[in-house]
Amino acid sequence: MGGFERLRSSVRAKLLCLVLAPLMLGFPIVMGLIWYWGEAYYHRLMVSRVGSDLATAHGYFERVIEGAGRDVQALAASQALARAQRDPAALQALLAASKARQGLDFLNLLDASGRVLVSSSGLSSMPERGQWPMVQRAMLGAGGSVIERLAPEALAAISPLLAERARLALVSTERARPDPRAAETRGLIVHAAAPVHDETGALAGVLEGGVLLNGNLGFIDTLNAIVYREGTLPQGSEGTATLFVDDVRIATNVRLFEGARALGTRASDEVRTHVLDRGQTWLETAFVVNDWYVSAYEPVLDSRGERVGMLYVGFLEAPFRAAKQMALLIVAALSLAVSIVGALLTLRWARSIFRPIERMHATIGRIDAGDERARVSDVASRDELGRLANAFDHLLDEQAARRDELQALNASLDRKVAERTADLATANEELRAAQHRLVMSEKLAAIGELTAGVAHEISNPAAVIQGNLDLLREELGPAAQPVSNEIRLIHEQVGRIRLIVTKLLQFARPGEFAGYVEDVDVNAALADCLLLTRQHLARSEVRVVQNLAATVNVQINLQELQQVLINLIVNAVQAMPDGGTLTLSTVDRDADADARGALIRVRDTGSGIRAEDMARIFDPFFTTKKRQGTGLGLSISHTLVERYGGRIEVDSRPGEGTCFTVSLLAEPEYRIEAGLADARVNTAHTKTDAT
Repeated sequence: MGGFERLRSSVRAKLLCLVLAPLMLGFPIVMGLIWYWGEAYYHRLMVSRVGSDLATAHGYFERVIEGAGRDVQALAASQALARAQRDPAALQALLAASKARQGLDFLNLLDASGRVLVSSSGLSSMPERGQWPMVQRAMLGAGGSVIERLAPEALAAISPLLAERARLALVSTERARPDPRAAETRGLIVHAAAPVHDETGALAGVLEGGVLLNGNLGFIDTLNAIVYREGTLPQGSEGTATLFVDDVRIATNVRLFEGARALGTRASDEVRTHVLDRGQTWLETAFVVNDWYVSAYEPVLDSRGERVGMLYVGFLEAPFRAAKQMALLIVAALSLAVSIVGALLTLRWARSIFRPIERMHATIGRIDAGDERARVSDVASRDELGRLANAFDHLLDEQAARRDELQALNASLDRKVAERTADLATANEELRAAQHRLVMSEKLAAIGELTAGVAHEISNPAAVIQGNLDLLREELGPAAQPVSNEIRLIHEQVGRIRLIVTKLLQFARPGEFAGYVEDVDVNAALADCLLLTRQHLARSEVRVVQNLAATVNVQINLQELQQVLINLIVNAVQAMPDGGTLTLSTVDRDADADARGALIRVRDTGSGIRAEDMARIFDPFFTTKKRQGTGLGLSISHTLVERYGGRIEVDSRPGEGTCFTVSLLAEPEYRIEAGLADARVNTAHTKTDAT
């Protein structure tokens, strides 16, 4: 806000803004655009690059699949196979040699129904292949090769070694979808089949072969070498390729730790959802095992068109990202340097305009500071600003002359106004103080006289009633049994009258009821009060919660403190007729307070105090309990606590309960005002007794 006001009120600031705005605004805007375009171009470049890599990897993968099919078809149509069919031993040897030469993991000759006749592995009993898609296709006269995902049982049926090679322990991988399995046992194979014809051209059988891709590191290393030839990636980056069964890496050159390949690790859940669940190609940055790579994933489909795995290529993103950031930082540094140099040159040229304005501004500042003789004086500029500076000095000279005249008149007027104002303020303050003292004195005297008179007049009749009641009970003896309940009620009511008289006298003459001061542990005092009020608690469904944490003792009369706390506890219980929670707590006063001491809190969950009653709860004779109480309990408690420099505070909201806080001092500070009030009340009582 201050900078905006300065811009509005300063010509110099406006000129600076006009000069620097194109540079200061242009630089961040240009840099923002460069950064945005750089990020967008970088992303497009990375996606385009990895997409091209995936296309190369896909082409090689297809050639591997097709190559297996061509090799099997060539052997099926060869004269060597036709000649070897007459000799089972020669046929088995031919299949074994061809399997090794073509890099296949199995090679079998089937009859026209799909039953295995001869196997390169030498197994004598193998299940039929008639239901396998490529075998069925070869039976129809066509051949080919596809990717198939086989269960461990199917792999074991071909060769137990294949099932063992396919098994991979799953490795816990960050960001992967949870998988309860401990190992991957399924195998991904390239399955090829071709028809075998006899001399007449009729179908004589089917030749099938395949390659297990699980753990086929030669295949994946060759694919990686083709896609990421040496020198195609910046220093520090590395290209990676992986073949998956579902989301499990079965052939990869991604490293896990200490050069070990990340076999058995899994793709992230985001990639799995995008590629396997939705069937889409992933061209984006992805988390691969333990770092971020610019990645490309595509689904691998089997003969039925089902997504059985993924083909992945990618390269480490960090070197590319570092190079991009370095290029953007260099551009930003060069742009900033050009902007700063341009700003300095522009400011140097603009100083001839700023100088007269600065001198006028400095002169105004000196005048505001009290230097009435400050002037701009001569300036080198002879343009409009120079003439304005001279006119400004002339105006200041005329203003100084007028100001001297006004100051002389104002000084005389100020002296007279100050004298009258001081006299009036003194008189008003004395009048307010006198009125306050008079009102307080009259109130205290009236209350003291009234309470003392009432207490005196009630005490004698109560004593007569009590004496005659005792005499009546003695005279009647057993004859008083029929009216014993009525006698007991009269006795209780006389006791209540005496209690009321005692409270009236305590309010009228509090000084006579004051006890000696002692060192009091507020926790022990509160616990004693809880015992003294147990009969009230026993008659109600009130749960008591204590939190006694105070460590500082206070100087106060123990009996007076117990009187205050018992009154607050009884009031709290009466405020919860249907039950509730009574919370009693003590804490030390805040260390930042004026003096050390303790706080005692009595909190209930009753109906609370109405807002219109909050200002009157400490007034004498005020009570909301129409059929019980005298309205003196809180008033007396307030007087007792304040006598020792403490205070009672209340916090209440209707419907949410009430909390009374008693604040006591470790070293009491006796209130002079409380002493004066006691003296006035006692004086009023003395006048009443004399009367």
